[in-house]
Amino acid sequence: MRNRNSGWVLMIFVILIACESKSSEEKASKEDAIAGNQEAIFSGNPIFEGWYADPEGIIYEDTYWVYPTYSDDYEKQVFMDCFSSRDLVNWTKHERIIDTSEVKWAEKAMWAPGVIKKEEHYYLFFAANDVHEGEIGGIGVAIADQPQGPFKDLLGKPLINEIVNGAQPIDQFIFRDQDDSYYMYYGGWGHCNMVKLNDDFTAIVPFEDGELYKEVTPEGYVEGPFMFVRDGKYYFMWSEGGWGGPEYSVAYAIADSPFGPFVREDLILQQDADVATGAGHHSVLAIPGADEYYIVYHRRPLEETHHNHRATCIDKMEFDAAGKIKPVRMTFEGVAPRTIE
Repeated sequence: MRNRNSGWVLMIFVILIACESKSSEEKASKEDAIAGNQEAIFSGNPIFEGWYADPEGIIYEDTYWVYPTYSDDYEKQVFMDCFSSRDLVNWTKHERIIDTSEVKWAEKAMWAPGVIKKEEHYYLFFAANDVHEGEIGGIGVAIADQPQGPFKDLLGKPLINEIVNGAQPIDQFIFRDQDDSYYMYYGGWGHCNMVKLNDDFTAIVPFEDGELYKEVTPEGYVEGPFMFVRDGKYYFMWSEGGWGGPEYSVAYAIADSPFGPFVREDLILQQDADVATGAGHHSVLAIPGADEYYIVYHRRPLEETHHNHRATCIDKMEFDAAGKIKPVRMTFEGVAPRTIE
């Protein structure tokens, strides 16, 4: 009896040693994969926990940053968080980079950060109050000395409060053109305006023809404009459909100028019956010095029907030989590690 028990003890000991060894090997393998930028490890989708939407992705030096809307009831949208990563896989949360205690004119519905660095400062443009005609709200500007804030209200009032050309002042995107001019594309309610910013982002200034606002609305546009340049061409992107429904999606146009005209090409991101619904309000990360692009967007998990249950995800975005954007394949695994040299 004693010998039989000894055998079982020995067997259990051997199994425990083997499990510990396997666990150590798996941990080492994961660390090696991240360190060696191997495709064995992926970000997973969503890329961080919590209900977050309208993600603005940007690269500052060697770090990726994502600035989303906190997805909840309007009255609870009184702050913004952001997230940073060195490899697109491991993300760090930076809480309450700005809130309504700093922005005295904002009461609710802080939406869709638009961010950019100019000289030694970081700027965060945001919408607040879900403004309608005659109300106080619209697009504001905040400034900080570091990308994670804290951001301070730059103006003490909205930069744009009025409804112009039928565009609700929300969903602002700041675009630096190749001649170092800074433009802002914005607008909800199916209309998109373009304005030119002054040097310190405290005001909008007239275009050469004297206009302050240019409507550049393409066919199908609803909200969420975004712009980038590739091979000398201007890629203008936007969201279509209702933000709370399954048909929310992303379309794009290609132009020779930041002023358009923007003729709709096609949808490139939309719901997938095997993955998620409500995929839209995106941004694009372009790797410096490489023809490599990632789309950062929000989507609604298949098991969720609540309009505010939106999660931030990332997938690769690719082009065909003619420069057209290929349809994005939404994934659960996300993307492999990618560091910036």
